Amino acid sequence: MSLLNDIPLSSIQLYLTAPYPCSYLDGLEARSQVATPSFLINTQVYSELVRQGFRRSGTFTYRPRCDTCRQCVPVRVEVNAFSATRSQRRSWKKHGELHVELLPLEDKPEYFELYLRYQQARHAEGSMADDDPEQYRNFLLQSHVDSMLVAFREDGALRMVSIVDVLHDGLSAVYTFYDPDVPSASYGTYNVLWQIELCRKLELPYLYLGYWIAAARKMTYKAAFQPLQGLRDGSWRRLASEDSSC
Repeated sequence: MSLLNDIPLSSIQLYLTAPYPCSYLDGLEARSQVATPSFLINTQVYSELVRQGFRRSGTFTYRPRCDTCRQCVPVRVEVNAFSATRSQRRSWKKHGELHVELLPLEDKPEYFELYLRYQQARHAEGSMADDDPEQYRNFLLQSHVDSMLVAFREDGALRMVSIVDVLHDGLSAVYTFYDPDVPSASYGTYNVLWQIELCRKLELPYLYLGYWIAAARKMTYKAAFQPLQGLRDGSWRRLASEDSSC
């Protein structure tokens, strides 16, 4: 792994975690390769790590390294080649009046309240549905890289929050949560489209969307943003929406 010159390669250590239950596929065990020490992973280093399949949760930088499974595929949208589908254009038009604020990472009660409502409605079976404020802050509001909080409002009401990292070659979508009680809303689709547009404004070629698993229903939306590249065997190549061989 080649890192940028200001952080020597010998300063970044990788270790493998013990097995733990997979969060995405029932009955499987997962392992992660973790990059440390976290305080040395600045925006330059993290940009290189993301290109090599890493992702962060708070200040914890990792990539899947499971013993028998290779279904997690890092993916990124080719921003300049992307063209929205008819359905995506409807989502863009439907939510185009949202007021957007780009903010530093900050802790406000209304953000945490929306986060809890989203978790309880969309991921009630997961551990994050019971997060306390400290777990929430560690997950979303701790960062050693160039990060921002994006708040989306409608007539003053908070509808959606995104945490986004700014890399040297793109944006990385860290996490998004939104109001689960608005009928017929398509906030998730609109959010990805908004981040693609921000990439274009910043002249960044990629939007990194984390990991895609063909067999995980909650991840199928990522394949709708074409052209999508996947990292396999150390190389980024286009991943067709019907490709389920991962």
